[in-house]
Amino acid sequence: MGSTGDSGLLVPSGRIGKLEVGRLIIGGNQFSGWSHSRDLGYLRELFKAYSTPERIMDTFELCEECGIQTFLSGSVREIERYWKERGGKMQWIAQVHPKSDDIRTNIKQAIDAGAAAAYVQGGVGDSFTKGGRVDLLGEAVEFIKSQGVVAGIGGHSIEVQMAVEKAGIEPDFYMKTLHHDRYWSATPKDQRVEFNVDSGSATDYDNIWEIDADRTIAFMEKVRRPWIAFKVLAAGAIHPREGLRFAFENGADFACVGMFDFQVRENAILTRDILKAPLNRRRAWMA
Repeated sequence: MGSTGDSGLLVPSGRIGKLEVGRLIIGGNQFSGWSHSRDLGYLRELFKAYSTPERIMDTFELCEECGIQTFLSGSVREIERYWKERGGKMQWIAQVHPKSDDIRTNIKQAIDAGAAAAYVQGGVGDSFTKGGRVDLLGEAVEFIKSQGVVAGIGGHSIEVQMAVEKAGIEPDFYMKTLHHDRYWSATPKDQRVEFNVDSGSATDYDNIWEIDADRTIAFMEKVRRPWIAFKVLAAGAIHPREGLRFAFENGADFACVGMFDFQVRENAILTRDILKAPLNRRRAWMA
């Protein structure tokens, strides 16, 4: 179950393949300045200014004290420094970006850098599926597994998971967005387009990552693989108390959340308390 350190907190854990993973995972966008700023154009620079190397490592230490022992990111830079300078034990799930003409190179780089698991990034999963090249996702999964590493597939559109299951591809886990749309900046329903999230449009809406939560929930209820839900707070539009409960009640086995240091302890407490209380959950735990 992992160590509680001095905080007395414990985020429950599950398993993905050979890995023990806390049900709350810390993402890395906030450290690199990748922000969904809506109409606040300065957020990217604010994120980067706040996230000094020392503060990032302090955040990782606090995560481990709270039972959050997994970092999910496309960059090894932050976690590698933590490993070397602080002796941290946090494991890294690598977000990889295979290309249609080169499936292996980026994956191999991540694995050689110390990734405990690797998954095809959601935008890549969307693109391959939309382009009718689900076979490339299968090739990526096979290669990751051949390296002795846990393999996953990501997607913003539920069409990705539908296509992968139909093709008989067997990832160890899925990354799939999940959040409700009851917040002011959500793209209106009549303007939502499959495979088109996080990119803006003629109306400048770029603040929805789950265009049909009901459809996702219904399909994933039948899927017998671990599911890491991401964008569960709609990039900060939904309070963690609400977003985390929504994710876990509606079938997610894990939640990946970008967190600054001042958010870690509260999110750990919320996750622990949500999972200790009775959940109105139909999907069986897959991890």
